[in-house]
Amino acid sequence: MALVIVVTPLLFPSSRRAAATRSDSTAAVAAADSAARSSTAQPTTQSAPQTAQPTPSAAPPAAVTTPAVTTPSVTPATATNNAPLRAESLTVVTPRAQYTYLNPGAVPANVKVTGYKSLRPGHRDSSLVVSQRFGPLLRYRLALGKDTISLDNVPFTVQTNGTTTTFTSTSPAITLSYQPVSQAGGDGFHTAVRGTVANAPPGSALLIDLPSEFRSNEADTLDDQRHFAYGYKIPLRDAESIGFSKLDANVVRTDTGSFQWVDAHSKYWLVAVMQPTGQKPAGVFRGLTMRGGNRVGRVAPVASATTSYPIVNGTIAFDTYIGPQSWNELHALGNDMENVNPYASFLRVVVQPFVVIVMRVLLWMKATFRISYGWVLVIFGVVIRLALWPLNQKAMRTSLNMQRLQPELQDLQKRYKNEPEKQRDAMMKLYQEHNMSPFSPMLGCLPMLLPMPVLYALYYVFQNTIEFRGVPFLWLPDLALRDPYYITPLLMGLSMFVLSWIGMRAAPPNAQAKMMGYMMPVMFTVMFVNFPSGLVLYWLVNNLLTIGQQYWTNRSLA
Repeated sequence: MALVIVVTPLLFPSSRRAAATRSDSTAAVAAADSAARSSTAQPTTQSAPQTAQPTPSAAPPAAVTTPAVTTPSVTPATATNNAPLRAESLTVVTPRAQYTYLNPGAVPANVKVTGYKSLRPGHRDSSLVVSQRFGPLLRYRLALGKDTISLDNVPFTVQTNGTTTTFTSTSPAITLSYQPVSQAGGDGFHTAVRGTVANAPPGSALLIDLPSEFRSNEADTLDDQRHFAYGYKIPLRDAESIGFSKLDANVVRTDTGSFQWVDAHSKYWLVAVMQPTGQKPAGVFRGLTMRGGNRVGRVAPVASATTSYPIVNGTIAFDTYIGPQSWNELHALGNDMENVNPYASFLRVVVQPFVVIVMRVLLWMKATFRISYGWVLVIFGVVIRLALWPLNQKAMRTSLNMQRLQPELQDLQKRYKNEPEKQRDAMMKLYQEHNMSPFSPMLGCLPMLLPMPVLYALYYVFQNTIEFRGVPFLWLPDLALRDPYYITPLLMGLSMFVLSWIGMRAAPPNAQAKMMGYMMPVMFTVMFVNFPSGLVLYWLVNNLLTIGQQYWTNRSLA
C-alpha cells in the first residue's frame, strides 16, 4: 500500500501550490494571457477579429417555468465608413442558465449558470459565468469554395419565436437558430443549433473556433488552469483530451478523423459542440487543429483550436453544451459525454470502472438520504469497511500468525543454511502444523489491498467531479480542496499510528515492524496533507473502524 501511494504522486504530480505564491502567479498568468492574445497566431488561414466581452446582465428570476428571450433594443449592427461593427448582445434565459449572444457573430458570448457561485479569490459568492477573458466562447467562419468569411464581420437580423432565436443575414445568405433542448432533468445548458446556407458549393464548411482560455471561477485558479484542455470523441473509441500544456506555440497539431463531439474544458466547466442527441453515433465534425500559447512557468493558460463542420445540401445541424461537468447531466446527453474529462492516464482502463461505480453510489446515497456529501462519505466509508470485514479479519489473523512464526522460520533458515531442500521441507512442515502455507503471507495481504481501488476512484472523483465543488462539512470549507487547518490529515496519521500500535502489541517484538509502525503514519500524513479533504475524511473513517476490528481480533486470538 505504501509503495502504491508513494508511486501515484510521482506518476501524477499534485497540481496544487502554496497559497502564498498563488496570487503572484495568477497575476503573472493574467499578464501572459494579454500577451498571448496579441502574439499567438490562430492555426487557421484567417484570424477572427476580437470582439468586446459583453457585460453579464442581471441574474435571471428565481423561478422560471419556460425559457424567456430578451431581444435587443437596438437595430441590427451595421458598418459605417468602414468603421468596426458595433457589437450588440441579447439574452436568452433558461431555467438554469442565462445565455448572452453576440451580433455580429451570431455566437454565444458567455453563459451565466444558475445554482453555482464563483469561488475565485476576490469574487467569491458572486454569479458564476462561463466565459473567456476576451471575446465570445465560440467563433464561426464560413468556408465557401475559395472564400472564408468571418461571421464576426457579418451583421444579422435577429428574430425570436417562442424559445427559438434566429439570426439571419443576406450576405452571405445564412440563417442560424438556437433553441434550448429539453431532456431528462431539463438542464438548460443544452442547445440545438440549426441553420441553412443558400447556394453553398460542394465542400463548404462551417469553421468553429473553440475557446482559447477560460475565466477561472475556482478557489485554486492555478489548479484550474492546469486542467484547461481540448477534447474529442471518435465513434467506438475512447474520448481524447489534449491539455494546453501539451501544445507548442510554434507547432500546429492536427488530429484527424470524424468526431461525435469536440470540446474545450476546464476543471469543472465545459464548452462542447456535438452531434444532435438521439442520433446513431457518427462523426459530424472533421479534424481538430490546435496550437499552444504563451506559458507562465509550467502553466499554459491559453491555446487555440478550430474544428470543421461540413455543410451538406446547405444544412447545418449540431448541438452545443455550455455548463457544468455534472456526471448525471453529461450521461443524459449520450455520445459518451460523461467521459469528456479523462483521467488516470494509462491506468484509466483499471480505474474507470471503479470510478463509475463509486460515483453512482455516492450520487444515489445523496439523492436517497438527502444529507450532505460529508455524511455521504462517512456512511460510504462505513459500508466499505463492513463489506470487507470478513476478508480483513482473515488478513489480520494471518498477519499475526506470520509474525509469531517468524522466530521459528528464521531458526530453520539458519539451521539449514547450506541445505536448501531440508530447509524447504522443514518450513513446509512448520506451515502445515499451523494450518498455513508459503502463500499465506501473500493471501493475507491481498484483502488489505482491496480498499485501494476505491481510494483511487475517490481520488479522481474529487479531482474532477463538480458535485463536491465548494461543499462544506463541519470545519471543512470545501471537500474538493485540502483541509486548511490540517485537522483531517493529522487525525488520519494519528489513527494509523494507533492501528499499528494495537497490531504490534499482539505480535512478538520486532524491531523492523516497530520502525515501520512509526514511519508509515508520518509518511501517509505528509502525503495526504494536500489531498482533497473529503478523500482524507473517507480514509480516516476507514482507519477508525479498522482500529476497532484490530482490537477485537487481538482479543479473540488472545
